[in-house]
Amino acid sequence: MSDSKNPFMVFSGTFTNYLSEKICQHLGMPIGKMQVTRFSDGEFEICFEESIRGRDVFLVQSTFPSADNLMELLLMIDAAKRASARTISAVIPYFGWARQDRKSKPRVSIGAKLVADLLSVAGVTSVITMDLHADQEQGFFDVPVNHLYASSIMLPYIESLKLKNLCIASPDVGGSKRASAYAKYFGCPMVMCNKSRVKANEVATMQVIGDVKGYDVVIVDDMVDTAGSITKAAQLLKDQGANSVRAIASHCIMSGPADQRIEESPLVEMVFTDSIPYKGTCSKVKQLSVAALFAETIKRIESNQSISSQYII
Repeated sequence: MSDSKNPFMVFSGTFTNYLSEKICQHLGMPIGKMQVTRFSDGEFEICFEESIRGRDVFLVQSTFPSADNLMELLLMIDAAKRASARTISAVIPYFGWARQDRKSKPRVSIGAKLVADLLSVAGVTSVITMDLHADQEQGFFDVPVNHLYASSIMLPYIESLKLKNLCIASPDVGGSKRASAYAKYFGCPMVMCNKSRVKANEVATMQVIGDVKGYDVVIVDDMVDTAGSITKAAQLLKDQGANSVRAIASHCIMSGPADQRIEESPLVEMVFTDSIPYKGTCSKVKQLSVAALFAETIKRIESNQSISSQYII
């Protein structure tokens, strides 16, 4: 990688190495050499083991819990800045803390804005991410944001299922825009689930708006955490006469009882991208790789080409 014919380099955070390897395979290049030294108290240090002076550096790291992933990315950015990299792009397939995008009640933090500020202060010059919890979060950054969509992976997959009576569903009002775009693409009906919460990760009530009798329903969401909402929606849709119910979501958080809930639900399958590694045991979970999408985006950024032609919707 010290060859001057390679103007850019790709480095991986510790917990996103599984995806970085696939991205680099598509790029036809090795992952850059980097060392993480960990101290007994939990502190760690980042050191690049090859020169990055004057190079365009892409640092791949999703910021899913724990906070060590975010801190590691911040230290990678700082080390690259101090090593005189020409540009520093943070490749964040899953942008954690994104659910804190506004003041939903008095005296709460806005974590998404704070993380955006931290990345900017650390020295990042651009961000590449996918399916932010809210599109407007791009405005939290003071650097360019290349916002990708998992629809370019998910739409071909849904088409491959060849479902006869397809219907798209949103598990909540907030996801209606995404579901509407999918329904418009396929030219099929859309229904929506209206839910209320008593607290985070706990749904109190849910109602289905629309008719699903006899349809093969695909629920579309951006992330699944404890799987409470998506499994409750699946059961409601099945109870109201849906022929089959599947779900797709960009980010596989899958915490707490999520595995058991999905396994015991009427869902035929639960499809994610690999923006977050899945380490559970649920037989219904399937992951589609976004490595080619991110590799192509890196290529286009390096050659100053538009990335919007990759979007389907």
